[in-house]
Amino acid sequence: MTTTYWLEHAWLGTSPEAPGSARAEGGPPVEPGVVLDVRDGRVTAVRTGVTTPPPGAGILRGLTLPGLADAHSHAFHRALRGVVQVGSGTFWTWREVMYATAARLTPDRYHALARAVYAEMALAGITAVGEFHYVHHAPGGARYTDPNAMGEALITAAAEAGIRITLLDTAYLSSGFGQPPAEPQLRFCDGTADAWAERCSLLKERDHARIGAAVHSVRAVPAGQLATVAQWAEERRAPLHVHLSEQTAENDACRAAHGCTPTRLLADHGVLGPRTTGVHNTHLTDDDIALIGSSGTGTCMCPTTERDLADGIGPAVALRRAGSPLCLGSDSHAVIDLFEEARALELNERLRTRTRGHWTAAALLRAASADGHAALGWEGAGTLEPGALADFTTIALDSVRTAGPPARLGAETAVFAASAADVSHTVVAGRHVVRDGAHALVPDVPQALADAVAALRD
Repeated sequence: MTTTYWLEHAWLGTSPEAPGSARAEGGPPVEPGVVLDVRDGRVTAVRTGVTTPPPGAGILRGLTLPGLADAHSHAFHRALRGVVQVGSGTFWTWREVMYATAARLTPDRYHALARAVYAEMALAGITAVGEFHYVHHAPGGARYTDPNAMGEALITAAAEAGIRITLLDTAYLSSGFGQPPAEPQLRFCDGTADAWAERCSLLKERDHARIGAAVHSVRAVPAGQLATVAQWAEERRAPLHVHLSEQTAENDACRAAHGCTPTRLLADHGVLGPRTTGVHNTHLTDDDIALIGSSGTGTCMCPTTERDLADGIGPAVALRRAGSPLCLGSDSHAVIDLFEEARALELNERLRTRTRGHWTAAALLRAASADGHAALGWEGAGTLEPGALADFTTIALDSVRTAGPPARLGAETAVFAASAADVSHTVVAGRHVVRDGAHALVPDVPQALADAVAALRD
């Protein structure tokens, strides 16, 4: 059965364009009156210039974009919002509060929280999430009867919230270079990379779920075991993510232990490559940037978290020029708003350089959509074209934030004016998950969030 949607305006900026066309030369890629035909969860046809909705078509007023991809998430960090912003401190003091929250997670509590968080993402126009998952075991490190009970809770939560997930199952084996895991980290740890791989291999992909891998960081996976994680991902052609140079302390400790930067260590052990994404990539040397770019390794920037934790501003422009594809994540969920992440990428660079115009709005939207999906292994997502996954989102063009600019500048409006609050519709696999700003599967998302967070505090 074919479902038809009529889009009042649609951003088609990720579609390939012929040389010399308006879009190829940077012209506005927003089309009025676009019809999408959807069958079996994919777009089968795109027709432009349709001024009147066809009979029976779903009508999406505003600007429709490809579904957004949140390429880096720690779902349980959502419980810290509004709590860790009190007082002063650093990343390392914040981490202690995060560990205390992680200690209270159970599979049921994690499922309830993640379901609410992923529903919040759907309300923000996000259709796929990369969950960087490292809370594997019970407190103290005891195994659940199902060794992947926590990961399965996340996969189920995404299905119930109506979005896709790439579970980036994370190897976390040590507390630092040459140091065993500390007590809060025991539930993260499988003991060895081989044991991690054995457990991870039990996870199965589903229509809405991909299984990827992650190295938590060079301090959390001994150098001699990095290749095991990389090989596991390579054999499955799965995405591989890694926290990279988020903190200068990590760089200093790596040099002391190995005489090189974390980037060089990853390169020497076969971790870098086109299916690998470095998360944050904040404190890099020029040689690091060249290694990342020349290997085709991607970069996931999480600007709202990086500023919330006082991490710093990463060299995003230099990484892009070196050949590293950029995507975006909300990481600690201080904010879940991919428009804000995209906007912050440009605005941070303006503050750093005191010049404007480092990215076009179209490039930032691609980072938030097609490039994010690619980093998560969802090929054929993040575009509005025949054959693509029928995942898209619509923002209002008549809110107090978006009213005024001409519709042809919809990409600029989305990036530099809109917020998650302007999302009116989210469609995944051709089915409405959010309609007129209301979640179709989780009736009261704010209450679900409040209940799930309270369960971790009581």
